[in-house]
Amino acid sequence: MKILVLNCGSSSVKYILIDMDTKEQLGSGVVEKIGMKGSFLKHKRQDGVKVTLKGEVLEHQIAIEYILGVLRKVQC
Repeated sequence: MKILVLNCGSSSVKYILIDMDTKEQLGSGVVEKIGMKGSFLKHKRQDGVKVTLKGEVLEHQIAIEYILGVLRKVQC
């Protein structure tokens, strides 16, 4: 089973995806500057590779959808 943990602040969402069977961290990151110019997502894959994506993120719901999209498309 995989668990996605979210920590939502006023202008950011931090996250971590954990495989509960192996206790491994599969990916983690943060979306910052939600609702402001210069929004971005920083993602760290399980293998340590870091990815930064820039884009306009107007609200927390969009940030969470962005996170879910990255976790689906980027090899965690």
